[in-house]
Amino acid sequence: MSHNSFGHLFRVTTWGESHGPALGCVIDGCPSLIDITEEEIQFWMDRRKPGQNRFTTQRREPDAVQILSGVFEGKTTGTPISLMIENVDQRSKDYGDIKEKFRPGHADYSYQTKYGIRDYRGGGRSSARETAARVAAGGIARKVLGDGVTIKGYLTQIGDKVIDRSLFDMAEIDNNPFWCPDAEMAEIWTEYLDGIRKNGSSVGAVIEVVASGVPAGLGAPIYGKLDSDLAGAMMTINAVKGVEIGEGFSAAALTGESNADEMRKGNENSPRFLSNHAGGILGGISTGQDVVVRFAVKPTSSILKPRATVNKSGEETDIITKGRHDPCVGIRAVPVGEAMMACVLADHLLRHRGQQG
Repeated sequence: MSHNSFGHLFRVTTWGESHGPALGCVIDGCPSLIDITEEEIQFWMDRRKPGQNRFTTQRREPDAVQILSGVFEGKTTGTPISLMIENVDQRSKDYGDIKEKFRPGHADYSYQTKYGIRDYRGGGRSSARETAARVAAGGIARKVLGDGVTIKGYLTQIGDKVIDRSLFDMAEIDNNPFWCPDAEMAEIWTEYLDGIRKNGSSVGAVIEVVASGVPAGLGAPIYGKLDSDLAGAMMTINAVKGVEIGEGFSAAALTGESNADEMRKGNENSPRFLSNHAGGILGGISTGQDVVVRFAVKPTSSILKPRATVNKSGEETDIITKGRHDPCVGIRAVPVGEAMMACVLADHLLRHRGQQG
């Protein structure tokens, strides 16, 4: 299967399946002499790993990352960095009943049609388990970006319940299982998702990722736009069906006067922007403001409700997807979105240095 890599100078290739012995990634193009340890990468892995609360899949994976190459005496060597995460809590028997059936909303049918074969055990390569490797790569990317760039993701919506922006508190994000910046909405989501989970159903979500400290000048005006690469990267995350930069679709309801980010005199290196409707990117190039990306995740397709489907022979049947699944997969998409933001920014930083010095 091709197309398992992304990035240009900071290039990430992921490998492995949901129920295989291990998964991981190879990162090529990382500069040498960057300090990195397994513990630093593990910090980000621990934010994504499953089974941490009742609102995510109860699959128990330590997601312990191992550095296999590209690092010597705690520093990157400039050679490919290989990272591996072992799978230790697979339950392949949970998927025996769907071996011959296609799960509605999943990639089962499309994979079978394209390749003539599919790994029915948790979806194989199409499983969100693959994103563990991306989070590991994101840990390396953050080191390339340096301490001056901070990336923070959080949920702004679960189902039809949206946060109150007037109550936005960055300090609240790590105080609840939803990465929610609105303490009142976090309590509402708790009761709401309990009902969804007990009913054997699922619901979608919207995740916002903000990168602060991004230098101006990253990106290119036509086919190397920073926002197009970010949109493409977020769309590769499992279950994502929509991406916005800055105001996104809401910009269609604004006037030219209200949408334009007016400027005043700032410091000697950059102006002072009075707003950030553009999400920190103009003409495909970063402005030095916060880079703001938002993406929508559909409801988890694996639910305990009978659904109509067909089997590999084309016969009509019903299906109930057993196993351990997220009532809202958007919760664990937060650290994945952060990682993809980091990888794209690291790639563009290196590309900018290569062109502009």
